[in-house]
Amino acid sequence: MRESKIYNWLKENLFSTWYNFLITLLILVIIFYSIPNLIEWAFIDSTFRGSTKQDCKGTGACWVFIKVWFEKFIYGFYPSDQIWRVNLVFISLLLVVSAAFFVKQKFKLYIILFLIFIFPVISLFILRGGVGLIYVETRVWGGLSLTFILTFFGIVISFPLGVLLALGRRSELPIFRYFSVMFIEFWRGVPLITVLFAAAVTFPLFLPANTSVDKLLRIAIGIAIFESAYIAEVVRGGLQSLPKGQYEAAKSLGMGYWKMNFLIILPQAIKTVLPGITNTFIALFKDTPLILLVGLAELLGMVNLAKSNSYWLGMAVEGYVFTAIVFWFFCYLLSLYTQNLEKKFSTEKKS
Repeated sequence: MRESKIYNWLKENLFSTWYNFLITLLILVIIFYSIPNLIEWAFIDSTFRGSTKQDCKGTGACWVFIKVWFEKFIYGFYPSDQIWRVNLVFISLLLVVSAAFFVKQKFKLYIILFLIFIFPVISLFILRGGVGLIYVETRVWGGLSLTFILTFFGIVISFPLGVLLALGRRSELPIFRYFSVMFIEFWRGVPLITVLFAAAVTFPLFLPANTSVDKLLRIAIGIAIFESAYIAEVVRGGLQSLPKGQYEAAKSLGMGYWKMNFLIILPQAIKTVLPGITNTFIALFKDTPLILLVGLAELLGMVNLAKSNSYWLGMAVEGYVFTAIVFWFFCYLLSLYTQNLEKKFSTEKKS
């Protein structure tokens, strides 16, 4: 019985037509010739032990390069004796997010509000320093931790802003509708790299004399505003998919505009567009390497700096493979988490 199911699956998905048969055969040939060489390069002939380039004597990958630079890849040039502050912030974030799975529904809203309004302020104080903590300039922040910081800040700002823009675009008040349309279309029509350059170079020109805003903060705000336009369109698609009966039922219960949207409409709309929202967040995570062009070095930026070091020349492949694995791993985790949410919130009857 099991063999029959496997045979039927192979026939339907891989060998259903003659051209699918050829494509499958071509892919199998590529895998047959490439995977053994990849395994040999990455594991069999590679070097894992050592602390210098001279320790890499084989023809395979020199993972010593990753080992030596690992701390820089994760924390950038953040002072080594202060790295505990970065760890404290991310461990606290994991604990708060994990707590949301165990508390009652009425407390989840408070956790969300804490993550949006309070946690970023506390994190900034811990990371930059203040009373009792050594001040650490944001220009030395970097590596994977900076990637996470920009991604988290972008999500907590762009998502609520995008929801408000989506509601504004569907508003019956012309001033809100036209403003939302112009805002969304403008930011969707501008490349992200242009936004980054404007935030890093142009924005300070509009500030009063002797006034400055930290570059990292300007970049984070620029990314958040840029992504909010895409979130708005994704959420708007969910709002348009709902039948008018949902709005009429909410109004018949005497609900006002905001109560109707936040209790009835938005929960249903967001549930239907979870894949689109996840796709936007993944794109945000993968777009963070662009900040290297404005003088900030996240994970890929640190890899570029490391491979450019005269002592470690020739280690670009190992660095890029490591970066690819890290990005794929966290993007896959986010995708997997979203799939679980879809199953949890699904209202479709299983046949």
